[in-house]
Amino acid sequence: MIEERGIEFDAVEYIEKPLSRAELEGLLRLLPNEPNELVRRDRRFSELGLTEGEIGSAEPVVDLLLAHPLLMQRPIAVRGQKAIIARPAERLLELI
Repeated sequence: MIEERGIEFDAVEYIEKPLSRAELEGLLRLLPNEPNELVRRDRRFSELGLTEGEIGSAEPVVDLLLAHPLLMQRPIAVRGQKAIIARPAERLLELI
């Protein structure tokens, strides 16, 4: 969607190069969402035996995503001082 509009962007391959604690904390500050919304509730979440109560604030979310980067929601779009979880993809329009 972004490429179709001719907008330049940088893709961060966070699986190949996981985000640092500072990067995750910064991302959480830019997102309008509650910190726990950055965590995917998929099979891995269940297999780890996690509960919603364990990820209620920023610090446990950052700790979890440092240990298990595949649990991070994606894609995340950042522009300036604003970030969104771009799911569904149409949410990208909020930034452009």
